[in-house]
Amino acid sequence: MEWLRGPKMAIVWTVLRVWLGIQWFKAGFGKIQEFDATGYLTGAIGKATGEYPTVQGWYATFLKEVALPNVEIINFLIPWGEVLVGIGLILGAATVPALLAGAFMNLNFLLAGTLSTNPMLYTVAMILLAAGVGAYYYGVDRVALPYIKKNVKKRNNHNKNAKNNQHRPIEAH
Repeated sequence: MEWLRGPKMAIVWTVLRVWLGIQWFKAGFGKIQEFDATGYLTGAIGKATGEYPTVQGWYATFLKEVALPNVEIINFLIPWGEVLVGIGLILGAATVPALLAGAFMNLNFLLAGTLSTNPMLYTVAMILLAAGVGAYYYGVDRVALPYIKKNVKKRNNHNKNAKNNQHRPIEAH
């Protein structure tokens, strides 16, 4: 299974990651100037009724009680979230958080009864998450993550040493 995360397969994962990033970027960029989720949310709530509802009652309640009253926040989060996920995936920067955020948005769109490309995008995100390091082997994270880890470790060691020195008795000369 380790071959899935190696440099050769990383080329495949990179192409898939960049493709997914472009999909997210295009979806969000078109919504930045003018986007209102009110109709979408209302429609999703309506899909929770009838003989064969496509939206679960609990999710419709969430949409009605939480999302719809806060639609202005949703109107900001969706377009900018999609754009940021797209940029992160295209660059391979914050790849895992971008994949998780994208998958979370896909899951919510699916729960709201929207199929469209959501199952495919969700599946690609899950595959890339399983690919692990291979998903960002050719990306910013390959350089950035070791640098960040090194500096966090250095800071933690510095803080630990400072804390240990606080408890040392002062020596008289």
